[in-house]
Amino acid sequence: MVFTLVVHLYAKEGAEVEQKLRTKLTECSRVYSKDKETISWVVLQDDKDPRAWCLVERYVRQSSLKEHAENPYFKTFAPDVGPLLEKPIEELNIQMFNEIDT
Repeated sequence: MVFTLVVHLYAKEGAEVEQKLRTKLTECSRVYSKDKETISWVVLQDDKDPRAWCLVERYVRQSSLKEHAENPYFKTFAPDVGPLLEKPIEELNIQMFNEIDT
């Protein structure tokens, strides 16, 4: 059963912040999409509010998160992204879903 994380981010104001976040999240997607049990790692930016972002991470199963967390690149996420966000990284809105086989 596919396991999906949906992570909502809200950036601080400024074009420079937006560009830094775009660069980092694009890099994250490229790196994590290569992990064996990652199905997809998609970055979305709100159409009307450029400070609002959403990550949709799809994994083979929930236990795939172990491999995700063991990727050496994982350790760069909080230090690089945290300072760009309105709220601390520990307060991110993270939703977890099991996809229904249709």
